[in-house]
Amino acid sequence: MKTQLAPRFAGTPLANEAQSILRSCVHCGFCNATCPTYQTLNDERDGPRGRIYLIKELFEGTDVTSATRTHLDRCLTCRSCETTCPSGVQYGRLIDMARGVMEEELPRHPGQRLIRWGLRKTLPNATLFGALLRVGQSVRPLMPAALKSKIPPRQISSPQRPHSNTHKRVMLLLEGCAQPSATPNTNAAVARVLDQLGISLTTPAKTGCCGAVSYHLGAHEEGLDNMRTNIDTWWPDIKNGAEAIVISASGCGTMIKEYGHLLKDDPTYAQKAARVSDLAKDIAEILANEQLDKLNLCPTKRKVTLHNPCTLQHGQALPDLISTILKQSGFELLKTSENHLCCGSAGTYSILQPAMAKRLLTRKISVLEGEKPDLIATANIGCQLHLQTGTKTPVLHWIELIDQAIEI
Repeated sequence: MKTQLAPRFAGTPLANEAQSILRSCVHCGFCNATCPTYQTLNDERDGPRGRIYLIKELFEGTDVTSATRTHLDRCLTCRSCETTCPSGVQYGRLIDMARGVMEEELPRHPGQRLIRWGLRKTLPNATLFGALLRVGQSVRPLMPAALKSKIPPRQISSPQRPHSNTHKRVMLLLEGCAQPSATPNTNAAVARVLDQLGISLTTPAKTGCCGAVSYHLGAHEEGLDNMRTNIDTWWPDIKNGAEAIVISASGCGTMIKEYGHLLKDDPTYAQKAARVSDLAKDIAEILANEQLDKLNLCPTKRKVTLHNPCTLQHGQALPDLISTILKQSGFELLKTSENHLCCGSAGTYSILQPAMAKRLLTRKISVLEGEKPDLIATANIGCQLHLQTGTKTPVLHWIELIDQAIEI
């Protein structure tokens, strides 16, 4: 795609990268075939190819309008188009850059800015989010059904985690922002499973948000500062030999694996960021390299439907890893279709684009429940909470199934 950068962008690293990505697009349109919003709305501007044209106009200096932003905002950043694209267009990176520029070029209405500011200050703050969630859970029984479904019920506490200094092998664990309060059993299960494999986990106290919330909302410097804080916090343990950074939320994992690229021009953090990205591993990647027979698994015969998050299959390019592990572990996985399509969670998308998120959720649930599963397994907290609002079938993180199947 031929592109001529506007003078105000020409020569900047961001615009040069955007131009390189734009020029890799050959207009084939294969991406539209797997884009959830295009499949739902049948509008060229709500598919990757159409959005790429809009982004091209943005960097070429064409006056952007609120309509342009509407179409960019509707993108889930699921990156299904990247998996489909025969030319390797890095669409996810491109839309993130365009959103950052749009926030500067066309300031939002004060009300919209306030909502986005509130999301950036609340969701990444584990303490504040946890306190607000507990308040919501305490009054949840009194709420109308529509609002009640948005607040996850309190999880029944599972057995305590093993001590963090039991084994010679040590890995770092990203606790996450919402996960400790909304789904505490997830990382507890991670710790217990890895303990059985001879691996101890440690979590530095000052670890914060991975940066995804701010970065994907166009607040790029704020997101990069989150990344730098985490790198500083992890670095002493990395220097002391921590094998990996274990992540059980695939959305966070996708972002941390991109630290090296996003901070490549930072002279202080570039090398460290690259090292952190190399160490970042989804919990499935850890288990895939261990001897699972050490776990002494005895799974129940419950029928399981697997929802593979976009961030794992498209963002991290690990489409089959979880299903392989679960099948090897003796679980019966039901067949599903449209596995490439997003459930509509997509970070803050379900909050900012509720109508589209609801349509995608309804479509996804109809597929996941097609074979009448006993439970639905997934690999990302956002997907887990979003899916649970649309079904009475229990939705768990898949590592909980492994944990429950261990016979001690």
